[in-house]
Amino acid sequence: MRTAAETQVRRPSAVRVLTTLLATTAAATVVVELLNWWYAPEQGFGLAVRTGWAMLRSFGFLLLIGHVRRGRTVARPFGLILAVTTIFAVGRLIVPRQGVPPLPGLLGFAILTALCVAVVWLLYRSSALAGHLVRHRPRLVIDRDGISWRETPPRRPQASAWLLTSRVAAFTYSPLMLVPALVAGGSILDGRLNAVPAVLFWFGAGITASYAVLFCTAFLMRGKDWARGLLVVVTVAVLAVDLPLCWWLLGVDGLVRDGAPLVAAAGLTLYGLRRAARAARAGDAARPEPQP
Repeated sequence: MRTAAETQVRRPSAVRVLTTLLATTAAATVVVELLNWWYAPEQGFGLAVRTGWAMLRSFGFLLLIGHVRRGRTVARPFGLILAVTTIFAVGRLIVPRQGVPPLPGLLGFAILTALCVAVVWLLYRSSALAGHLVRHRPRLVIDRDGISWRETPPRRPQASAWLLTSRVAAFTYSPLMLVPALVAGGSILDGRLNAVPAVLFWFGAGITASYAVLFCTAFLMRGKDWARGLLVVVTVAVLAVDLPLCWWLLGVDGLVRDGAPLVAAAGLTLYGLRRAARAARAGDAARPEPQP
């Protein structure tokens, strides 16, 4: 009979280090946002929405802890896009409309950036984590033994890490569009009624983007080449809608604060697609040709 000690899963020490680092990053996100709110000269509706969205990333880091502890393959791309968008989301709030940022906010942002960089470095450079993050999500399985809930590899072809990164980055399009749309909705309360159609269109475009990305990535994970091109078209369309609306309804300040994170996510999506396509071509070239 196996003892509890024998059946206990032993995780690499890098997992414990990364878990502690992620918990610290989640706490630092909250602290930096509270500091920024405290020192902000204008605590209006827009800042409240952007601060709340940035603080929600602390829950993202806690969710990432669960993926890391369970050894899920999605932990790497999820951690990468979470770290990148956190830096942009927090950084855009540190800089005020006028003047220089407060010193406590700058120091907190520097510490948070260092933590995010350390998270990405561990996820992609630690060989111990590479051997640990290999498990897939459990799913309902019906076979001759009955019905069970257990881990099974996906039926689709094995997706590369860069495809998974592109998928996770693309899923951020919708929230990155809806947050500035909600901020622009505050202008309606200030009597700018002519902005109502544009704000409603912005909300609709953000929701449509989520379904478009879901459709593209579903076929992209199954190795369909046309889905890669369609995701590029969706990315360009999202930028074409979001950036002009940011500039028109929120000004240059809104274009920088709310457009920059979306540009970063779009750039990461396109770069991941390019790297995945290059890796696929290299794999096809290295595959031996069938003998006649």
